[in-house]
Amino acid sequence: MNFAIIGCGLIGKKRASALPSGSKIIGCYDIERKTADKFAQDFNTISYTTVNDLLHIDSLDSVIIATRHNSLSSLASKSLASGLNVFVEKPGAINFLEFKRVAELARRNKLKLHVGYNHRYHPAITKAFEIVSSGEIGSIMFLRGRYGHGGRIGYEKEWRANKSESGGGELIDQGTHLLDLSIGFLGAVQLEYAAIPTYFWKMPVEDNAFISVKNPQGSIAFLHASCTEWKNMFSLEVYGEGGKLDINGLGNSYGTETLTFHKIPPEMGPPISETWTFTEEDNSWEVELSDFIYDIENGTNKSDNVSSSLEVLRVIGEIYQGVNK
Repeated sequence: MNFAIIGCGLIGKKRASALPSGSKIIGCYDIERKTADKFAQDFNTISYTTVNDLLHIDSLDSVIIATRHNSLSSLASKSLASGLNVFVEKPGAINFLEFKRVAELARRNKLKLHVGYNHRYHPAITKAFEIVSSGEIGSIMFLRGRYGHGGRIGYEKEWRANKSESGGGELIDQGTHLLDLSIGFLGAVQLEYAAIPTYFWKMPVEDNAFISVKNPQGSIAFLHASCTEWKNMFSLEVYGEGGKLDINGLGNSYGTETLTFHKIPPEMGPPISETWTFTEEDNSWEVELSDFIYDIENGTNKSDNVSSSLEVLRVIGEIYQGVNK
């Protein structure tokens, strides 16, 4: 499988490093020529001066797009129009309508399109999905999710603080992961409540997002994404009629990744608890790309997350259009 990388910064490098053996990077492009040249040197590939030249490499199969939000959809559309499968970083576009056009183009051209939501591939979350699917937890009543970091010096001057480039603040950044996971557990959801204040960072986009969404069965997700979370943290709790799944950490600065299943015994009282601890290096990036490649090679849809990605952007659009900060 031959790949091109568009966007040669931190995430582009992480995606390139996560490609499985047998895949090859045969070209790259970045708006900053020096960044592209350094990437080409590090990954033993060729730096191209234009996107069009890159997309017309004869042996190219797929493109990984890891740029700022405002260029994701246009680059994905160009790649799909060139007959290439596309792996595009989350959120896939700056808004719902842009991504809907990308999704329709992929469908018409019968090409694979995947949005990079690697959190679904973390081992604790994968295990949680397995437990829910087994029925052990019973029907889900509600979720509670929290995800945050503390920013850094100059954070308010970075591209994420510029709405024309990012589409918004913490909601469209880490909040997308929480919404994607909620949809994974609850299915389609509707917005119940949202607040997107800016408390600390002197920037025109939100630094906190408080969200409540609900599925047709009445199951609710309470979510909070924050870049005033001074100690990096990730927590997702899934409450079922038969017990609770408690996911904490993502590794590295977010703490050791764990999953605890608190199962309610028939006589109620204290739960029977079992904990899984995942201390190995985060391989979610590799697993996600492997599923994408498998689908291309086998004509399957294991990695297809277009519908859920559209749902994420639809909810975010409702929040940005309807909430007065």
